[in-house]
Amino acid sequence: MKRIVGSLLIAMAGGIIAVAAYSLISNRKSEQAAQDNSQRVPAYLTNMPVSVAPMVLPDFTAAASNTVHAVVHIKTEYLRKSSVYDYFFDFRDFFGERSPRGGSSPIIATGSGVIISPDGYIVTNNHVVTESNKVEVTLNDKRTFEARIIGTDPSTDLAVIKIDAKDLPYVIYGNSDQLQVGEWVLAVGNPFNLTSTVTAGIVSAKARNINILGSPDGAAIESFIQTDAAVNRGNSGGALVNTRGELIGINAAIASGTGYYAGYSFAIPANIVRKVVEDLREFGTVQRGFLGVSIRELDSRLAEEQGISEIRGVYVAEVTDNGAARDAGLRSGDIIMNIEGVAVNSTSELLEIIGQHRPGDKVNVAVKRNNKDIAFNVTLKNRDGNTNAVKREEVDVNALLGATFEPVSKEIRSELGIEGGLQVTSLRDGKLRNAGIRQGYIITQVDGKAVTSRADLARALEGKQGGVLLEGIYPNRTRAYYGFGM
Repeated sequence: MKRIVGSLLIAMAGGIIAVAAYSLISNRKSEQAAQDNSQRVPAYLTNMPVSVAPMVLPDFTAAASNTVHAVVHIKTEYLRKSSVYDYFFDFRDFFGERSPRGGSSPIIATGSGVIISPDGYIVTNNHVVTESNKVEVTLNDKRTFEARIIGTDPSTDLAVIKIDAKDLPYVIYGNSDQLQVGEWVLAVGNPFNLTSTVTAGIVSAKARNINILGSPDGAAIESFIQTDAAVNRGNSGGALVNTRGELIGINAAIASGTGYYAGYSFAIPANIVRKVVEDLREFGTVQRGFLGVSIRELDSRLAEEQGISEIRGVYVAEVTDNGAARDAGLRSGDIIMNIEGVAVNSTSELLEIIGQHRPGDKVNVAVKRNNKDIAFNVTLKNRDGNTNAVKREEVDVNALLGATFEPVSKEIRSELGIEGGLQVTSLRDGKLRNAGIRQGYIITQVDGKAVTSRADLARALEGKQGGVLLEGIYPNRTRAYYGFGM
């Protein structure tokens, strides 16, 4: 009996050990199989993180809070608007014209503006306030003020107006040169006088030229920041800011055939805005520096024609007589690679950089000539070929006469046998066109006084009342005299 019980105990112990051993072996096989399966994961998934964190979008609240109270609603009244812009872009659809043309009642237009100082200076678009008889500003807190125009610049479509107020919220400037494609931005406007409205988007492109500015002086600077932030009627003149709430552009136009947002909007870079505002406040007009070159953008065809191996930079087709570039040593055929260390690959980029400087400023221009890199220090000049500040009355003469002017080149003076003169380079509705003057006419005297610059013309017409007699000559040697009344 004892022997039977002992055998049973031994058998039970063996069974338990066998079960335990089987279980251990099975677990090891399962672990090995799992390991083998993990090693057989497709290669494209092996670098995937075990868990993906949720996408975090930028926080716009601080930027919006810093901006909305500094953006204003602008209402303007005018009897007739014959702006040059009408021939390039139907801005009425953008900044909200309320009354039809041709009626006897004043036309009411609305837009936006940005306060840039606590004492009431506001920047907006030129096309919002130009030719207006009355400008009214409504702040985000509903207070209303009548504004006066400090200065306008059709070349950049910017204007500065002023209201009599203190301790106003204002926006600080950012550096638009550092703005990157793909960076988040906010568009802030006050389109319907319903307090400021904020939309968000990214920078889609920089240095865009969309050919909508037809400035009277023929020196339009189009180097827009393109964004996909929604901008609609009445947002013209509003702020484009970065995520820190810094002003990096003034909204000016949209790509639309209807006047409503359709995908892209365009803003004037803040670095140009800052310079234009400073000029308008200090001088009443913009001090524009000119490089004195005629350029072409490089493409494969031009590169092949000129034997250029690398399609980079902009090609100097011609240098202006007595211009800044010629004086510094630049020649036609040079390829401008960068200005002030900033790469230049288009006309827009060149104009944007030069547009931030005044006559008399020195800029470093790096060119490639015969595959050699050469640097020049160029002293920019004004349109008259000197470094003097341009006075506001000279610009007013352009507006008064409805024309733009340039001093006559040495070649033309020599060919025509004249000592100097001021050539009419473009005409629009105004006193000269009404008098019968054609483009190309060279004014040599006004009421018997010699004229060689816009400053001479301004002095000859200053305070003038009654008839004015112009004496001059056309490039085909035809002498002509014209009269008009002031």
